[in-house]
Amino acid sequence: MPYRAPILVLLPALLLSACSLPIVSESELESESGQQFQEMRAKIPASTDAQITAYVNCVAADIVQQLEKPYSDEDWDVVVFESEDINAFAMPGGHIGVYTGLLAVAENQDQLAAVIGHEVAHVTQQHSLKRVNREMTTRAGVIAGTAVLGAGPGVGDIVSMGAQLGLSLPFSRANETEADTVGLDYMAAAGFNPGASIQLWKNMAQKNKLGPPEFLSTHPSGDSRIQDLVKQLPEALKLYNTAQAAGRKPNCQR
Repeated sequence: MPYRAPILVLLPALLLSACSLPIVSESELESESGQQFQEMRAKIPASTDAQITAYVNCVAADIVQQLEKPYSDEDWDVVVFESEDINAFAMPGGHIGVYTGLLAVAENQDQLAAVIGHEVAHVTQQHSLKRVNREMTTRAGVIAGTAVLGAGPGVGDIVSMGAQLGLSLPFSRANETEADTVGLDYMAAAGFNPGASIQLWKNMAQKNKLGPPEFLSTHPSGDSRIQDLVKQLPEALKLYNTAQAAGRKPNCQR
């Protein structure tokens, strides 16, 4: 009869296995992002309005130039999705999506830059990567236990599941606040007026009264967010003035 280790003997092994679970790497998350982005392109039609597409790409290009390396060197894929939803996002691996519905709320290039700067900041600050690894650590004991008992997914499956999870979990309040701060600096350094971010979120708040847009479903909203931006505005205006003096004066025509 084969020897069966008592549960108490197995527990240390389970914990050790949990600690050695594969961590989702940035490249794995980027690969999953690319797949999901292509799936979205297959499901949601891209705008056929050449001027709108050029306008959004113009704003995104100016923002990307201000990112840290290696993000500023990436060939970002920018798609304008034909949808009334008020939404935008950026994904690891250089993907930006803007829904045409957002352009009814982001009324000019500066307000659109505030949105794109915020979304791209989630990527440069690796929020998806950090949250999935935190979540994987939390679930490590259960995953390791089922794997040791032969009832759970294999290593490759765990990594794939983790990457998918990292792209589906909502960002934390701390993530959103950091994206606001970093995104404000990006837009200002690109020469967009950071003061426009205040009006953007006022516009969002007005829309929120009629039912929260998808864009706000995972974003903190309300007066506190605007108050935080007001506090950060003086430093952002310094970046804006420096950019203007250096000749960075965006002129993206809608």
